[in-house]
Amino acid sequence: MTSQTINPPSRLAGAFDLPGDKSISHRAAIFNAIAEGSATIDNFLTGADCLATVHLLQALGADIALEQGEGMARLTVQGVGLYGLTEPTDMLDATNSGTTMRLLAGLMAGQSFFSVLTGDASLRRRPMARVVEPLALMGARIMARGNGQFAPLAIRGSRPLHAINYALPVASAQVKSALILAALYARGSTLLRGKVGSRDHTERMLRAMGVPLDIAIEPGSDEGLISIVGGVQPKARSLAVPGDISTAAFWMVAGVAHPNAELTLHGVGINPTRRGIIEALQEMGGNIVLRKRREQAGEPIADITVRSSGLRGIEVGGAMIPTMIDELPILAIAAACAEGRTIIRDAAEMRAKETDRIATVADGLSRMGIAVEQRPDGMIITGGKMHGATIDSHDDHRIAMTFAIAALLASGPTTIQGAEVVSVSYPAFWAELNKVMNVEG
Repeated sequence: MTSQTINPPSRLAGAFDLPGDKSISHRAAIFNAIAEGSATIDNFLTGADCLATVHLLQALGADIALEQGEGMARLTVQGVGLYGLTEPTDMLDATNSGTTMRLLAGLMAGQSFFSVLTGDASLRRRPMARVVEPLALMGARIMARGNGQFAPLAIRGSRPLHAINYALPVASAQVKSALILAALYARGSTLLRGKVGSRDHTERMLRAMGVPLDIAIEPGSDEGLISIVGGVQPKARSLAVPGDISTAAFWMVAGVAHPNAELTLHGVGINPTRRGIIEALQEMGGNIVLRKRREQAGEPIADITVRSSGLRGIEVGGAMIPTMIDELPILAIAAACAEGRTIIRDAAEMRAKETDRIATVADGLSRMGIAVEQRPDGMIITGGKMHGATIDSHDDHRIAMTFAIAALLASGPTTIQGAEVVSVSYPAFWAELNKVMNVEG
């Protein structure tokens, strides 16, 4: 286990490109692997989670090559078609990636062979019944530890699967995407209803690949309907992956909360289902400007400039939560620097991530001198002055980066233990942090 000690700098400045969006990178690899034709995926994220997806697709017979160079990563995928995957000779180890496990569970449900999905100790503690139960309704036979609750998942696929009419109980893009993947192998039309308004990269990408999906989302809500017709062969689609807004969120908070900062982030994905962090920070008074808006691979992107701002506490909940579920830990750091109280509610899903992120964020902030009240579905944070502390990452990449940013805003040095875990989603994080801290003036 490695550690990083950060001393707060007098100034933050810089302009840089961001690694590819993690969610889009996963999906581009999976969907093109079962597509017809070949595709190149530029700015593919080479973090551990996305590499786990690539390795498992290769174990399933997909023809995938990764080329890396200075400042670039390109994935080349030769699709094998919907029915071209082959039975693996070993267990499929998703390591720490919940996206890999849940999306591949949906994919494996529609295969004519046996597979076993497993992962590290952290992933084997994460809830899997939310995908196991609907996939079983579609005809897949799945055995899981803890009476169907936890990985490993032993899956005997079925072809064709049964189309179902299913109400999603949680606004989870991973669950929704797993069921959409399974629906490609079903006879008839699968209807997903209820909380379908989570991030929509799956829907956008499959539509771009020629798969018809009917989507209706209630305005201002995460409720709606998605209908998928089974048996439609996706067509390969080359793309450049937009910069990850979840990664951008760390720098946005650093920029608005530090007293002397200006940072510019190039080519950031601003998908409406992911923009919650921007809207929340602007509501807090953050000086955030979006320029050069454009579209890339069906996804809206922009350059984002953030500057030092006076922040005030706000309340975040309801339909806004699914648009920023992964960014809530770093929003808590903005809340710690804001005047007044910030209330985060309706976010119980934070407890089902790599760690219980309500507990780990609250613990870290308390160690840094901030008053935090935990709630079952969120927390109440009273802004104040943070001081340096020793923070355990709990082997969670977002917790490590969240408190590295907090260290920039605190008085005195802060040490992050388990710092190497950032490689899961942002291998260059520590190098970029060093750049924005070490500027002249």
